[in-house]
Amino acid sequence: MNTKLCTALVAIALAGPAAAQEVTLRVHHFLPAAAPIQTGVLEPWKEMVESQSDGRIEVQIYPSMQLGGKPPQLFDQARDGIVDVAWTLLGYTPGRFPISEVFELPFVAGSATETTMALQEFQAEYLGEELDDVHTLLLHAPAAYKFHMRGGPVENLDDLTGKKIRAPSRTMTEGLGALGATAVGMPVPEVAQALTTGVIDGAVIPWEVFGSLRIEEMAKDHTEIGSENGGLSTSVMALVMNERVYENLPDDLRQVIDDNSGVNLAPLAGEAFDAAETAEREAAIAAGSNVVVIPEAELGEWKAATQPVIDEWIENTENGAEILDAARSMIAAQRSE
Repeated sequence: MNTKLCTALVAIALAGPAAAQEVTLRVHHFLPAAAPIQTGVLEPWKEMVESQSDGRIEVQIYPSMQLGGKPPQLFDQARDGIVDVAWTLLGYTPGRFPISEVFELPFVAGSATETTMALQEFQAEYLGEELDDVHTLLLHAPAAYKFHMRGGPVENLDDLTGKKIRAPSRTMTEGLGALGATAVGMPVPEVAQALTTGVIDGAVIPWEVFGSLRIEEMAKDHTEIGSENGGLSTSVMALVMNERVYENLPDDLRQVIDDNSGVNLAPLAGEAFDAAETAEREAAIAAGSNVVVIPEAELGEWKAATQPVIDEWIENTENGAEILDAARSMIAAQRSE
């Protein structure tokens, strides 16, 4: 047999099994590539997965909805196999994930790390059925939301009367209404344009997305609610994988994914989002922004106004009081560590 042909056949035989196990994972999300979710979480995750799989897994990240659709469709894109992995906010589909909404209720959330680590314990105990349609790689949260306004700060409840404020979720829509504002629901990539055109007067969002969305150019007045690591609300964020894609991985590659998921990935996400929160806040202050902090001791009126939102959630949720107590206890335990 021709020597070159023999060599080629040997190379094909050796390469065959490895090539059959090579996997490309397309990761889709709605924020710009400069956002902390990509630079602080997805890119490090990509590096870890590719390195630990010896290059047999390739991760491709597509920011800003580059693969099509709208942010509320991302969960279903992963579920249906349109993409392999998606990162989204569960609150973008109101009422679909009612148990996870407990972390989005007024005055429950803490820092990104506190809420994210609490979510790991909470997910294992309470969220199995809500997330059955996908393989969940990570649930996490940003630091609690603040008010970011154009045309003057929020210094008390009266300042919210009649103001149009962007809301990220159903619970925050109800919470803003209880505080006297008019809630306007929209995904966060739309906030900058809505501020520019006057569709909204302000938004409740964390600091961490400021730079990537250029919101600092429109919103110069900011109000933080309560303690430095607490605040008005948050959103539960989810990194989810198509179940079939996950199950079809060879055992050793599935182990690579498992080793870089859940409680193993959560500290990275929490630290990345807290670091971005601090950096964006400091940058805004250095650029001349006005920051008002409403102390914890002055929040009685705010909490009383939003208590009906919490009461309604408890009433409409089986074992709601128990679940809320558990979420608060899990965050408190993280805060005390």
